[in-house]
Formats: sequence, structure tokens, C-alpha cells
Amino acid sequence: MIKKEIKEQLDYYVEKYNTSNFIKEDPISLVHRFSRKEDIEIIGLIMATISWGNRKSIIKNGFHLLQIMNNKPYEFTMNYKEKDMNHLLEFKHRTFNSFDLHFFILRIQDLYLNKGGLEKIFTDGFRINNTADQAINYFRECFITKEFEEIRTKKHVANPLKGSAAKRINMYLRWMVRKDTKNVDFGLWKGISVSYLSCPLDVHSGRTARKFQLIRRKQNDIKTVHELDSNLKKLDPLDPVKYDFALFGYGMENKIDYSI
Repeated sequence: MIKKEIKEQLDYYVEKYNTSNFIKEDPISLVHRFSRKEDIEIIGLIMATISWGNRKSIIKNGFHLLQIMNNKPYEFTMNYKEKDMNHLLEFKHRTFNSFDLHFFILRIQDLYLNKGGLEKIFTDGFRINNTADQAINYFRECFITKEFEEIRTKKHVANPLKGSAAKRINMYLRWMVRKDTKNVDFGLWKGISVSYLSCPLDVHSGRTARKFQLIRRKQNDIKTVHELDSNLKKLDPLDPVKYDFALFGYGMENKIDYSI
């Protein structure tokens, strides 16, 4: 049983940090520059993928990416050709380099041309058994097909079936699926229940979750994500991932190092 005072404190931090003002220095702020559904989906996936490390660096490289795409992510992606890789050569975020971006753009293009787009793939994935890790695995199989099994870029697509907490894709799913009145998450994908989402988990949110006795496991892996999800659903069975704001916000307020 989670203590009442823990829920009250976490609810306080949700209200405090689930706001449009809080995301001004967050990677999602760049995604909010767009209104077209496909633009949001595409730039959202790439921004979520590069969302690790210093937030200022993430946003700086995100702006570089938007310049490369002429601020038209969907149009750029759908018109992209193999020979266009020379336009990407100056892009790099940590270990995500120009080749990785090239591969992502071509694979996203294929998903829209031949698989119905990102929403359909993730929605179909959730229909397997209504869990985020199965949906992410389904996306991964569509994205990293057998012909690309040895490609270096696969390390940038989480594999929860091999234990990954899949923090960045779970964050992306929160952006695309969750909807409230705060104008933070987009709520574009109507065919996926918010209650099926998993909370993004990394070393920082894990530290906060342990402080609030939401997880006991020491590793930040998929088993710990399941433990965290189970306890967050006790706090709010319909919208458990809203507590991502509380875990992050508490860490910020209490000066936990919150590089992403």
C-alpha cells in the first residue's frame, strides 16, 4: 500500500511541473513548433531518440536538425533520397551521427509509404497485448528489419525484450498518446489508452522513484519499469505516466543532476 502522503506529494509535483512554462527548456518544446500531425510524429521521434545528455545540447542539436529539414520534417522526410546524405554530414549528437540520422529518415519514410505511418505501427503494437514494451518491440521489428540486423544504428532503438527500460521511446509515447488540458503532451494517437503507457525510467527518475518507495529494484531495466508502472497505477489507474512530471520535477527542485 502506498502511503497517502506520498500520493499527495507526487500529485503536488505533477500540478507544479505539468505546465507549458516548464517545457520551455525541454526537448518537447521543439516539437511544439509544429501543428501538422506528421511533422509532430517525425520530429518527435527523432528528438526523443537524441534526448540524452545535457538538455541545452539536445535542444541546440534539435534546432540544427530543424534547419537541415527546412522546418518541414514530413516534407523533408518524404522527399529524401539516398544521395541527400551529404546534407546531413554536419549533424551529430553524442553517438548519434549523420549516418544514424540518414538511416532514421529513410526508415521513417518507408513506414509512411508502406506501413501506414508511425501511429498505425504503435497502435498495432499495443494490440498485441496492451503493453508498451510489446508495442516498442513491434515498432523495432518494423524499423530494424532483418536486412538491417547488423546496422550500427540499431543501438539507438531500444529493445525492452532484452531488458532495456526504453526510456526515450516511452517518453515519445507519452508525448503522442497522453492528453490533458496543460498543452504539454499532444494526445494525437487516439487508439492507444493512456493507461497502457509505461513511465520513462532512467538513473535520475529512478533515484526519485526509490526515494518515494515506488521501486525496490536497484537496476533500471524493464523489470523495474514494470514495478514502477504497477505502483503508479495504484496512484492513478487511468493516467499513471503523469507522474513522470513529478519524478522529474522533484529531482530538479531538490538539485538532483537531471541531465537527460
